[in-house]
Amino acid sequence: MQTQTLSLHHIIRAPKAQSENSPVLFMFHGYGSNEEDLFSFASELPDELFIISVRAPQDLMPYGHAWYAIHFDAEDGKWSDDAQAIQSRELIANFIDDACNAYKLDATNVTLLGFSQGAILSYAVALSYPEKVKNIIALSGYVNQSIITEDYKDKDYTNISFYCSHGSVDQVIPVDWARKTAPFLEALQIKHIYEEFPVGHGVAPQNFYSLLNWLKERI
Repeated sequence: MQTQTLSLHHIIRAPKAQSENSPVLFMFHGYGSNEEDLFSFASELPDELFIISVRAPQDLMPYGHAWYAIHFDAEDGKWSDDAQAIQSRELIANFIDDACNAYKLDATNVTLLGFSQGAILSYAVALSYPEKVKNIIALSGYVNQSIITEDYKDKDYTNISFYCSHGSVDQVIPVDWARKTAPFLEALQIKHIYEEFPVGHGVAPQNFYSLLNWLKERI
């Protein structure tokens, strides 16, 4: 259900044991999907989490939503509209603050869970504003350095951790792009795990249980 009017349309699952200052997990779906997609995971996620699944702001025809445009006919494959991606990065960063305030959540215990385009933006938000997040689960995405704030190398990343995963036969986002993630995070001395699973552009059951165990240790 949606019970608050905020800048981005969203649906929520309140914690099983409601309390003020609950830890929160934000979900960000992929290109062409909607807020219901990742929300299917909600029933299997830790009971203490307040879960907010967010709809991307751009409407696609005939259905679905996007965080930014992808031009599939561009040279060298897909081309992302980085200006729109930066706008969505800022929308998400502000939404995190607004939602934590509106729902009286623990702003020091924020997890982002993104798939594909949602993962790319989760990287961008966390690397641009590490003070806003604690845990990042990035599924089937990659780090697009063009949509991170220019001063990202000067940020303090001591309090954030990443769980990153990718399908080894992903036909949408090449696994080679994702494999650059671990060296990038290592260079910034950021705590992280990177895993691959023998699937395409999706989340295998063993992938879900791996991220779930990782998350339970950190919330």
